[in-house]
Amino acid sequence: MFKRILVANRGAVARRIIRACDDLDCPSVAVYSDIDSGLPHVNEASSAERLPGYRPVDTYLNGKELVAAAQRADVDAIHPGYGFLAENADFARAVEVAGLKFIGPSASWLERMGEKTRARQWMQENGFPMHAGSGLILDQAMLLEAAESIGYPVILKPAAGGGGIGMIVADDPEALTAAYATASHISERTFGQSTIFLEKFLGDSRHVEVQLIGDGESLMALYERDCSVQRRHQKLIEESPAPKIARADIDELSRRAVEALAGYDSLGTVETMYSQGRFGFLEMNTRLQVEHGVTEEVTGVDLVGLQIRIASGEKLSSLLLEQPKMDGYAVEARVYAEDPGSMLPCPGHLSVFRVPEMEGVRIEACYREGNTVTPYYDPLLAKVIGKGATRETAIGRTLIALRAMEVNGVKTNAPLLCRILESARFIEANLDTAFVGDLL
Repeated sequence: MFKRILVANRGAVARRIIRACDDLDCPSVAVYSDIDSGLPHVNEASSAERLPGYRPVDTYLNGKELVAAAQRADVDAIHPGYGFLAENADFARAVEVAGLKFIGPSASWLERMGEKTRARQWMQENGFPMHAGSGLILDQAMLLEAAESIGYPVILKPAAGGGGIGMIVADDPEALTAAYATASHISERTFGQSTIFLEKFLGDSRHVEVQLIGDGESLMALYERDCSVQRRHQKLIEESPAPKIARADIDELSRRAVEALAGYDSLGTVETMYSQGRFGFLEMNTRLQVEHGVTEEVTGVDLVGLQIRIASGEKLSSLLLEQPKMDGYAVEARVYAEDPGSMLPCPGHLSVFRVPEMEGVRIEACYREGNTVTPYYDPLLAKVIGKGATRETAIGRTLIALRAMEVNGVKTNAPLLCRILESARFIEANLDTAFVGDLL
């Protein structure tokens, strides 16, 4: 096991990694920007290192400063969490060059799956099912030709992107031309690259993903999550198992994911779109997922602890002697500091922030009462996960916990989440990615 791990992140994921370190009797080192000094993860770690400044580019996205903090703290490994530099191959290499272990996949896997068209090509060549899409779009002529071949509507996506940012749907050539300029600009501004590609837009689709864990020699699928309930192409509610999809179809999807990604060496998630009874590759996230807790609740597997132990040199075959069984159902709702109507961020001071303690409910909170939600980072407040022997029980526990949360000082999307969970359409599992738009 490592002698000490630096947690190169903030909020809920930093707290989760610190908790895993505690369970492994491994000291943890938190990092914090100047405006995050009062966040819970700073005090919960064994020690902490300041990252001067407050902008992401100066702090949690500053690989040079993170490595310097790790060296000051005398750690031998860095866990990037999710977001920020978690899928940055250059950062992973810089960590290794500094003589430290990057707790995540190797840089070659980060590169292979980080650029979306390259990832699509790899998965297709290795037999994974695909929906129609294009390669990199280099000019307007190629754009129009690709869209005509795929068939409208199409969705434009940043090739280096993620998190739903910069995705735009176009129904005809005129809309496509305008969307191309906008999507390219957003991609350049957000990801540092303007490259775009196209996929067939599947309006009636579901978002289903498979959790993987590997050590470079063996690879295992730990079941699926349904993440269809989204806003702005970003997930709001996740659950496992995926309702109303045959288990044999999920098992086949998992088998093909494992075959396509033989040699993968950490936690990872293969995301797909499920439409008209067919799965098609969407992307691979080469990191710990925000919604990992859903899988932990239904399998009993500590994914973060497992990831750390594999990075330290232990083998998957000795950590999981057999395929874990799925036990019950879990539903996660993401609580954001945002207006429940406009769904725009709502920063402010948390004069009241109280989360309930309930049987069958797990809450991963980013803040404590008295903290301030700033406009500089993701406005996630907490993840509320309800578990039960039935899907209805899991939904009910999540709903009750959301209603029991007390938050003053910022608006939250909790009212929207409650509307979703108590709607007949959600309870009946009539899910697709247009769910929220239809509800509103």
